[in-house]
Amino acid sequence: MTTQRVFIIDDDPAVRDALVTLVESVGLIAEHFSSANAFLSHYNTDTPGCLITDICLPGMDGIQLQQVLKERAINLPLIAISAHGDIAMAVKMVRGNAIDFIEKPFRNHVMLQRIHEALEIDYQQRQQSSEVKRLHEQLNQLTPREKETLNFLLDGKSNKVIARELSISPRTIETHRANILRKMQAESVTALAKLINNNLHNSTDK
Repeated sequence: MTTQRVFIIDDDPAVRDALVTLVESVGLIAEHFSSANAFLSHYNTDTPGCLITDICLPGMDGIQLQQVLKERAINLPLIAISAHGDIAMAVKMVRGNAIDFIEKPFRNHVMLQRIHEALEIDYQQRQQSSEVKRLHEQLNQLTPREKETLNFLLDGKSNKVIARELSISPRTIETHRANILRKMQAESVTALAKLINNNLHNSTDK
């Protein structure tokens, strides 16, 4: 996986330099931009990390940027900063899923704590996304009958009940069951049900 990066957007060169120095002081990689458009033109969604952005920017402001990120399905954890203490805008950004609002001048240890939290959130999101993609690929390997059998298994029905429902022999159901577990790389139906519930179902709730 590509190394995580801390993306910084601020039209004040002094603030950008201070944040870059702070980020690099703990061994992290920083990339900085003077506007939201400059960041959007540069960013590749495959690059993991987090975003620190001033709320009041020339052109596209922080709130507008947050909306564009949502429209483009860019889920970088976002830390909002501002020197103006605009609480209304800050609240709006936090409600829009910014992980925090930090007023300038910020304390270095507070900023670093939020950065590490944001990077961990991004890591977990990408891990789950990767797992969801893998599960979908495995599900696509199942035959229509195996998918039908899987739905019955996830409902907790026995082989005999499933066989009766599908008008086929219990031995055939046993074969389908074995094929399902092999293709899904699961040790048991219980383990598979937990995996699907924790990833596929939870991902659709977000």
